Amino acid sequence: MLLIVLSVIMTAEVFGQQLFALSSPNGKLRADISIGTTINYSVTHGEDKILNRSVISMTLVGGQAYGVNPILLNKVDKTENSIIEASVYKKNAVVNHYNETTFNFDGDYQIIFRAYDDGIAYRFVSTSLSPFIVENEQATFNFPSNQMAYIPYVVKGATFEEQYYNSFENLYSHISLSTFDKNRLSFTPAVLEATNGKKVCIAEADLMNYPGMFLNNSNNSNSLKGVFAPYPKELKQDSFKETVVSRESYIAKYDKGTSFPWRVVIVSENDSELADNDMIFKLSTAPSGDFSWVKPGKAAWNWWCPTIFGVDFKVGQNTATLKYYIDFAALYGLEYVVIDSGWSSDSSTPEGVKMPKADINLQEIINYAQSKNVDIFLWIGFYPFKQDTEGLCQYFSGMGVKGFKVDFMDRDDQLAVQFVTNAAKTAAKYKMSLNMHGSYKPTGLQRTYPNQLNVEAVYGLEQMKWSNPNMVEYDVTIPFIRMVAGPVDYTQGALRNATKDKFRIVSDEPMSQGTRCHQLAEYVVFNSPMGMLCDGLSYYLQEDECTKFIASVPTVWDQTVSINGAISKYISIARKKGEEWYVGSMTNWDARMLILDLSFLGEGEYKAEIFRDGVNADVTARDYKREIVDVAANKKMIVSMAAGGGFAARIYPASTTALKKKK
Repeated sequence: MLLIVLSVIMTAEVFGQQLFALSSPNGKLRADISIGTTINYSVTHGEDKILNRSVISMTLVGGQAYGVNPILLNKVDKTENSIIEASVYKKNAVVNHYNETTFNFDGDYQIIFRAYDDGIAYRFVSTSLSPFIVENEQATFNFPSNQMAYIPYVVKGATFEEQYYNSFENLYSHISLSTFDKNRLSFTPAVLEATNGKKVCIAEADLMNYPGMFLNNSNNSNSLKGVFAPYPKELKQDSFKETVVSRESYIAKYDKGTSFPWRVVIVSENDSELADNDMIFKLSTAPSGDFSWVKPGKAAWNWWCPTIFGVDFKVGQNTATLKYYIDFAALYGLEYVVIDSGWSSDSSTPEGVKMPKADINLQEIINYAQSKNVDIFLWIGFYPFKQDTEGLCQYFSGMGVKGFKVDFMDRDDQLAVQFVTNAAKTAAKYKMSLNMHGSYKPTGLQRTYPNQLNVEAVYGLEQMKWSNPNMVEYDVTIPFIRMVAGPVDYTQGALRNATKDKFRIVSDEPMSQGTRCHQLAEYVVFNSPMGMLCDGLSYYLQEDECTKFIASVPTVWDQTVSINGAISKYISIARKKGEEWYVGSMTNWDARMLILDLSFLGEGEYKAEIFRDGVNADVTARDYKREIVDVAANKKMIVSMAAGGGFAARIYPASTTALKKKK
């Protein structure tokens, strides 16, 4: 009798579930959505389980909870197949093909699921006409086994509160889910290894007015769960920075309904697919207004290594030195000079920022740059820029400044995210661009506001000034993980290159790990609409051949092809601009030979200007060989790289002159 009763109860529970399936356009990827007392979803790719049932919900202050005992009113299905035109991106057109289901619930909210061929995404939407407060969100990712993962931990802190204030920069820990440090947070994207060589990337998109998502595994299970910084209650100024003194018991508040960020599960059949994924871009809000004035490009930069010699002026943060940077930029056709910290009399207040140091005549510098067809970016601290974003944009745009490098946000709670969104919007009003240094990872705002050119949130080359990490391995890891989220402000271009055993920390004249060609390849492989030349100008002038190549590489593209790659081991990327293709390959500390399939070139005869590791690059990392070669008729190219090595090429129709002139 007892068995019969249990059977009835279990059957009723199953019957109480409403089950829905949403498949990708090609049918390979499927989300199974269950609505009962809770809402959960699972993800399958072909025959492989990607996510087990994972519960999602959002709790509001006052007792209401989206997704708990939900009452489904109706659902609306939709299919979209269109082309997104992109102007400041790694390609000029993005295919936007997906199937979508919107679930409308009693209680003024929706949940939207989308299925693309390369991923599943969902978001909550509030349709409330009244103010409300979000207490917390349940974002769960339950994996079918104790999978290995590439986890970018937040820099270690004793408490989550200490970890909420961070630069979103770290190396990757390759660990199993069960060994995730439960006392630490990870930022996104994070990548997990699935069956049959597949990879799963957890990310978020369209973050504009909500705290960013960290990941944690509190019970060493096969699950990752979203963690969100609580809303700041009390803030204090710390020079040009701002810190949180105390926080509320909730994470976000609103005057009325809104669309919340997408939770994104990207699935790739192989590693190289991740290096050319567009999910974050596709899911983000389209731009509104004219952004044709936005000018990507490269910049000479005076912070990483300010070495200049053989001149008749005292080198420093002064007018004469900055004019020399402008002359250099003009010589090589660079679009910008970035004037980094130390140029203003007081970097902690809006008024102080408007007052340059005594030995800097800023207006004279700007006028001089304009006469050379070079534009100026200024470094600015987060706190003063937040205090008077409108006034500073208006003031400096009036002087002729074209953008700001904004630094030391180091947070992604709701107020910090609101600042970044408002900064991009306000800067656009004055036709100014932004390089968001010291910021949280990109989440698609570069589509909404194409004037946001770069975002740091990367363990960039600056680390070489004070530490000795395994940077070469990191370089061949971030294209598959961090760059899925968007562009990086890595600041490459070192010309003092070192093998693994010869690298030394030299702060005032730093060096890079790996070969010269590894650095050259980074200009092709890394996605940076504003590319930096980080090294001392005198070194660039001595190495004219490499400098000309660096200057020639575009920063935005018409097309991108991920040729091959394996996370933390090697990568090859090809990008097209006009009639020319650029190819970059990099390896970790293993010497490697690759056969590049260049069939994307199509019919016709081609030549290539190539930079390859020299025969002695394994001993002297700066050793390289430049050649002009014919591309084989079968469009195959053999590339040999030294340990920590690289390869870079410009491929052009054979009928085109071999000499590349910067536009």
